[in-house]
Amino acid sequence: MTQLHIQHGRIIDPANKIDRVGDIYIVDGKIAALFEPPENFQADTVIDATGKVVCAGFIDLSTRLRDMGHSRKGTFKSETRAAASAGITTLCLQPDTRPAMDAASIAEYIKDLAEKANYPQIYPIAALTQKLDGVELSSMLSLKQAGCIAVSNANEPVKNLLILRRAMEYAASHDLLYICRPNDFSLSNKETIALAECLELAELTGCRVHFGQLSCKRSVIKIHQAKKYGLNVSADVAIHQLHLTENDIIPFDSAYHVLPPLRTEADKKHLRQGLANGTINSICSDHQPHDLDAKLGAFPETESGVSSLETLLPLMLKLVAKRVISLEQGIAALTHQPAQILRLPSGALTVGFSADVCIFDPELTWQINNDTWQSRGINTPFWGQTMTGRVTHTLQAGKIIFSLNN
Repeated sequence: MTQLHIQHGRIIDPANKIDRVGDIYIVDGKIAALFEPPENFQADTVIDATGKVVCAGFIDLSTRLRDMGHSRKGTFKSETRAAASAGITTLCLQPDTRPAMDAASIAEYIKDLAEKANYPQIYPIAALTQKLDGVELSSMLSLKQAGCIAVSNANEPVKNLLILRRAMEYAASHDLLYICRPNDFSLSNKETIALAECLELAELTGCRVHFGQLSCKRSVIKIHQAKKYGLNVSADVAIHQLHLTENDIIPFDSAYHVLPPLRTEADKKHLRQGLANGTINSICSDHQPHDLDAKLGAFPETESGVSSLETLLPLMLKLVAKRVISLEQGIAALTHQPAQILRLPSGALTVGFSADVCIFDPELTWQINNDTWQSRGINTPFWGQTMTGRVTHTLQAGKIIFSLNN
């Protein structure tokens, strides 16, 4: 029996409406008690969290970890190490792996890679259509049975609305969450049109839909209206969209090349308001590590995406400092809310839950550079900047998977 004691930390647990200084007691990888020790408790390990925040481990709804066909950009080992250093204990892996996540055998292979990286809490998202080509439906039931937590077509549009309707009906029949990254390449990435189409089909099919990586004002308005009228939908936003706009882009700097693209100040304002008022449920990293070659060339010809696991916490804290959201709201958007979206028994410090815990110093400053960065991808527009707020310990199922001083 292993026993771990986290003492004197500011415990913030939005799921259980807790915000007070106290202790957490962990026994055999589970939360055994808060504030008062359980009977006969004798700690094997003690972590002093004085002056730090203690919360549930973060849950990231959108990541790419590379390896499969892209190991030069990142590996499960390098990227899960980055996730652990960022307080993230659960990762949702997008289906645009190589090959695409359209077969149970690929999902099983992902599990093997996760185990070898000593980071078992990686949930693959199944491909909605075979090879993500938007034409033929994947075998969603077998993918669910293989451990896939949801279905998605990643950034690829479905070829026509009838195929999308059949896919959503199939997902609904097996109670699978459909994660939609709304875009339509035939209409120059018109996010709101694709979102409106999916909302209509959600009402028609009864499918649970989560909209990933919203980027514009009209999308926030449409999601707000859909929730008002009772549709079973949720949404997230990538952390960089809450800070950067088209005005921040340095000419020819492909670190700013993201999909969806950076938009206007008005769009950023509405994304922030949507997060504050609950229209947007969660924040994700949308982590996409790239090597140098992928970001060389003319801006539109480079590959989109940023390496963003390690900036997730400090950029969330920056929103708190600017009074966009409260600290409790920010933590909820990274823990309790994504757990609810995925229907996972996690994202909270509830007694009996797996001890996925993040401990961070909200005042600690650090610079993003080669000495502090864990991800193999250094494609971030924040390179060289000084951040405030850093994780000191990360526990996954009661096991310390990251300690800042080790």
